[in-house]
Parts: sequence; C-alpha cells; structure tokens
Amino acid sequence: MFFKGKHIAAVKIILILPVVIFLSGCGWGHKKEIQEEPVEVGPTDLERIREEGVLKVVVDYNSTNYFVYRGKPMGFQYEMVQELCDNLGVNLQISVSNNLNYSFDGLKNNRFDLIAKNLTVTRARKQEVQFTEPFKQTRQVLVQRKPNANDTTTVYLKSTLELEGKNVHVQKNTSYYTRLVNLSEEIGSPIDIVEDTIYGVEQLIARVAGGEIDYTVCDEDVGRLNKTYYPNIDVSLVISFPQNIAWAVRKDASDDWKEYLDKWLIEFKKSAKYNILYNKYFVSSRSTIRMGSDYHSINGGKISIFDPVVKEFAKYYGWDWRLISSIMYVESRFNPEAESWGGAYGLMQLMPNTATALGIEDYTDPAENIKGGILMMNWIDEQLQNSIPDSTERIKFTLAAYNIGLGHVKDAQRLARKYGKNQHKWEDNVDFYLRNKSSSKYFKDPVVKWGYARGEEAYNYVQRVTGNYEHYLNVIPKN
Repeated sequence: MFFKGKHIAAVKIILILPVVIFLSGCGWGHKKEIQEEPVEVGPTDLERIREEGVLKVVVDYNSTNYFVYRGKPMGFQYEMVQELCDNLGVNLQISVSNNLNYSFDGLKNNRFDLIAKNLTVTRARKQEVQFTEPFKQTRQVLVQRKPNANDTTTVYLKSTLELEGKNVHVQKNTSYYTRLVNLSEEIGSPIDIVEDTIYGVEQLIARVAGGEIDYTVCDEDVGRLNKTYYPNIDVSLVISFPQNIAWAVRKDASDDWKEYLDKWLIEFKKSAKYNILYNKYFVSSRSTIRMGSDYHSINGGKISIFDPVVKEFAKYYGWDWRLISSIMYVESRFNPEAESWGGAYGLMQLMPNTATALGIEDYTDPAENIKGGILMMNWIDEQLQNSIPDSTERIKFTLAAYNIGLGHVKDAQRLARKYGKNQHKWEDNVDFYLRNKSSSKYFKDPVVKWGYARGEEAYNYVQRVTGNYEHYLNVIPKN
C-alpha cells in the first residue's frame, strides 16, 4: 500500500508538472503587474491665470489702498496689482471687501487668486494662507487725541501700561485685535477691546478725531498720513515691534504662482515705480488734499461737478448715472470744452450734426451736451434691442456703437454669424470681428456694408468705460 500510494503521488506530480510549466511560460505563474492609469495633471495656478487672461484679486476699500477720486480709480494696492497684471499680460478682475474672513474664504474657494491687502504676517494666519514676499514693514500705533485743555474726559496715554481698562476700538478679525490681546497679557492687565463690525480702520481714526471714541489702532504709515488730515490726533505711541506686510495666496497654491509673485515683488520693490507709488499715497501732501476732497469716494461718492445734471437725465431716460459718468470721464475727463481732431465736442463728445439730429440746440452747453449723449445712447440701445435681448450684454454693443458707429457694429455681428460665432455676445465673439475690421480679409467680406474701420479703438473704448464703471459700482452709491 505504501509503494502504491507513493507511485500514484509520483504520477500526479508528473502529470501536473507540464501544466505548471506551461502556465508559467504564459505568465500565469507570476504576479500580474497592474498598469496604473496616468493621472491627468491640470494647469498650475500661474498657467491657468495666463490661459484665462484674468487675475482675480480682492482688495480693501480705504483712502490709501483703493478708492475713486474725481472719476479715476486709484490706490496703492490697486496700482500695485495693475503693475502685476501688466507684467503677467492679463486683465485685472477686482473685488472689494473689508471683511478678512470673506477674503480668506474667497481665496480658499478659488473666487480669488490673490488677497492684495496690507496683511500683517502672523503665525495664526500662516495656518490658513501662504504669504508672499513682504513688500513693506510697519509697526502698529495707538491713535488718540492730543492733550486738550477743553477735553477733560479723554486720558492721553504715554505708555502701553496705561492701556489697562481702556476701551480700544479696532476692526474685527484684524491683527490689531490680536496684538491688543497679546499686549494685555504682556502688561498683566485687561484691555477693553471693542471689535467693530461696521467701520474700517480709517473710519475709526475719523471717529477718534471727532471725539466719538477715544482710541483705535492702525499701521504707522497709515497713522502718519491721517495725522496730516486730522491734526488733533496723536500716533506716537508704538504698541508693536516691526511687522512684515504681505499679500496672500491659497495654502495649496502651486509653487510656480508663489515663486512668480515673490520674484516680481522683490524686483518691483527695488524699482523707481514702487518708490513713486509709496510717496504718492503715504508721503506726498497731495494725498491729504485728496482725502479732504468731496470727490474722494470715501467722503460722499461725488464723481464730478456735473453729478446733479447727470443724475437727473440718467434717471429720466433709464440709465445708471455712474455709467454715464464713466462715459464722460473716458470721453473728456469732465472737461466741458474738450474738442477732438474730428470735431466732437464737450463732455460727451457730440458731433455737431449728431446734436442737430437729436434736437440739441446748443451742444456747447454742458447740460445739453450730457442730454445729447444720453439721447444718442438711447437711440442706439433701441436699434439693438431685437438683436441683443440681454440688457447687460447690450451695454457693450451700445458703447461700441457710440464710439465707432452702429453700422460697423452691425457689420461685426454679420461677420460673427458668418464665421460661426455668437452674434448676440460681445466678448470673444463680436468684439473679435470689430477689432479686426481694419483687415482686408474682413472689411472686404461681402457681408460687410460699411467697409474699413479701426475697430481696435472702439474695443479699447468699451474696455475703458466698462472697467471704470465697475470701479464706480464698487465704491460709488447708486443714489
């Protein structure tokens, strides 16, 4: 039995062995290697921004970083990011918010590519965002009123130790609040910190100057600037060591975007342009003049001396007065005697024959000139209502026609339709054919009725007017 069983086992081995060898030769005897699908890698942040042609930036609204003055968008941060966009070769899409939580959330959720504010670099914030190369350093100072014999209620402070029990108002969610909390620990006594959810830093400074509150905190350069406008305030008490001020990008932003920003900031800080910008907004006496003007958006939202007339006619004819003001700024810089080489005249650059056709008797009169321009906008808008049903989209077509003539805009629409584009959409559709109407390929096309045109000028005109209008929407009240 033993030999018989052994024999059978040997036979089994002999029979199985060729099968194993065969299967091994086919690769069955080895662990099969799994081929992983290649992971598709999308564009980096820098590549995406350049491909889209837009940089989405959030800034804060105050008298130094971003505002409108006499119809022109201005500001230290605004001009910095404009320089950045020029270097990138992209357009700027600006959002305005003084709420830091909103700004950080927008960064994390890709609504913004960059926070361009005077952000103090702190350890806590580094957990949420990546900071760029600092573009300046500053210290925090206490803002208080100067000693005054007539003011017997306010205590003038000469030392941080005297902050014990004092009410200090600061903007909510700022580094000023954090600094006061730490300072309270350092001096071993409580400071009554009031977090303000309504007013910005400069508005709080104004409230100190006006006697509404006793103390607030701001950056040293901002304090020095406001001191020239409010001579009764004192900003000499420093409450922090020098701190880095920087911009911020997403925590998981691609390396090339962060590296690009850092390199650009390092080079820009060395340039004459940076020094000019800094002096323009923080040193020059003209900054004080701007701050005290009624035509600074912080001080009441006036755009030009013609606001009352513009508002009256715009309301009557159904336009946003801020759009009409933007047209006036681009056309004439609010000069009622402006005259072009082609004979267009006044605030809205009316041609004499156009004014006559619109029933304007004296187009040299500023009010009549404004009325004539609005009537012209109305007429164009009516001609386009059937072909451009979307009123917001129609504004761009109307502006282009105001600049170059309705016939050329209609030609561009016909070209768009012929070449498979959307004749009812301006951006990346009709605008392309208007821009290129100086090319013989297009102005000699059989569908074109009005011939050659320098459409690039009209395209730029639409960009300037709508761009300015967006700035007005950001900071100028409608009513």
